[in-house]
Amino acid sequence: MVALSVLDLAPITAESSAKVSLQRSTELAQHVEKLGYQRFWMAEHHNMTGIASAATAVALAHIGSRTESIRIGAGGIMLPNHAPLIAAEQFGTLAALYGDRVDLGLGRAPGTDAATLRALRRTYNSADRFPDDVQELLDYLDDPNPAQQIKAVPGSGSKVPVWILGSSLFGAQLAAKLGLPYAFASHFAPDHLQAALETYRQQFRPSKYLAAPHAMAVVNVFAADDEQAAKRMKSSMQLQFIALRKGNPGPLPAPVDAIEEQVDPMALAAANHALKYTASGTPEQVHTYLDDFVAATGVDELMLTCHAYDHQARMRSFEIASGRLS
Repeated sequence: MVALSVLDLAPITAESSAKVSLQRSTELAQHVEKLGYQRFWMAEHHNMTGIASAATAVALAHIGSRTESIRIGAGGIMLPNHAPLIAAEQFGTLAALYGDRVDLGLGRAPGTDAATLRALRRTYNSADRFPDDVQELLDYLDDPNPAQQIKAVPGSGSKVPVWILGSSLFGAQLAAKLGLPYAFASHFAPDHLQAALETYRQQFRPSKYLAAPHAMAVVNVFAADDEQAAKRMKSSMQLQFIALRKGNPGPLPAPVDAIEEQVDPMALAAANHALKYTASGTPEQVHTYLDDFVAATGVDELMLTCHAYDHQARMRSFEIASGRLS
């Protein structure tokens, strides 16, 4: 049976706040832990008024203190924004607190705009060092070398599992070269899913981290007891994507009925393309979609995300989805 996990973007809605969002993320983590989900990951985004997980390690520390068994992790830490030593210390601290429950997913994109990159004291050229930065981070998390002058404390010897995240072939090739698990961001970047998975599997080199390729993909899920309710739930994310593409990022907007009658058709088509890999509808429709997705991709794990306005509807969506896959 393919394991299910959760990617949480800690959505800040038009009527809530970062405080409320993080409280809801905690409640969601507790909920999906009881449902048997394997991982609860949060994503790093900066200068996004609709996402509350910018300080990802801090948020995960709180989630870890309110859960017992579910794995907590970053999906991901945008490594160009950080010195590898800082990332090793942060996730080494999480491992010191929560033991073997911690994952570290690493992304190459900055996850923000140019002005915010400057505020982070980074540049777009920082991404050029990504392969070397990943290796440096792995070294900090590994058993200490007697000749090693700099040690991550905490972090050294923790061997926190590192994943490479990607939405193109670059991440797939790097994960394969380093022998690391790979997660594809198909929930918003669908175009290269199959090619990236094929590249990863074909080029994978066994390593001390992993003997065989291990791939995960992310799918949006909007599950409800009737199809119209699921369609309405999904509309908030469609509206947010349309606003983002127009350069107007903001809080997650309230859902609407008949979205196709309220927005520009081309803008909606572009949003729907980005959200191509989405399971939406009744329990039966969602279960069938997820089963078919796993069969078509051959992924070893499936990560679900539900960027929904109504918190209870989001909780229910993950509850419905948890009953899928034979």
